[in-house]
Amino acid sequence: MSQSVFPTLPGLQWDVSKVPEFRNKKHQAVSGRESSIRYMLYPLYAFNMSYSILRQTTGFDELKTIMGLFLAMNGDYDSFLYTDPDDSSVTDQLFGVRDGVATQFQLLRTFGAGSFTLIEPVQNVNALTNLKSNGVTMNSPADYTISNTGLVTLAAVGTAGHSLTWTGTYYFRVRFRESIVEFNQFMKNLWEFQRCELYGSLSNKV
Repeated sequence: MSQSVFPTLPGLQWDVSKVPEFRNKKHQAVSGRESSIRYMLYPLYAFNMSYSILRQTTGFDELKTIMGLFLAMNGDYDSFLYTDPDDSSVTDQLFGVRDGVATQFQLLRTFGAGSFTLIEPVQNVNALTNLKSNGVTMNSPADYTISNTGLVTLAAVGTAGHSLTWTGTYYFRVRFRESIVEFNQFMKNLWEFQRCELYGSLSNKV
């Protein structure tokens, strides 16, 4: 898994789509009654975007940057990190409640509003601004350590009932959706990339 980060480039067009995908199996009896099997607790996401202008001239390497990423990843073979501009940070996000026994807790993020929410594990942290226990800031490494997959290990079990929260930013781990992509030149030193499709999740699934 690469730690390369998908670049922010000019020329990005509207609209940009984000498509959550679950995998379930439905069985319908003769009576019409349905039963379901859920294969995934957490979705995979497809990100679809289009670049109308990628420059390749002195001082501008936009084409080489994004094509270089595709080549370095061997198409859809390897994964990399992507910042969703509208889903990449949390503030005082609850990720655990101390029970007087456990010392390890996975970082989480909640998405949704009201009673319609989904809590997902975050395995690719960009920056951890702070981590609190019952509202009190903890210090690393005296009070906790964190792994490269967002697993927090506390130095002590602490007081049962105390909530654990974190503030910071995170990435989606994604890959290119296909093993082949198309870049089109429409003018000297100007290119377009009409189908940039990424596929991944907040966890290390791809």
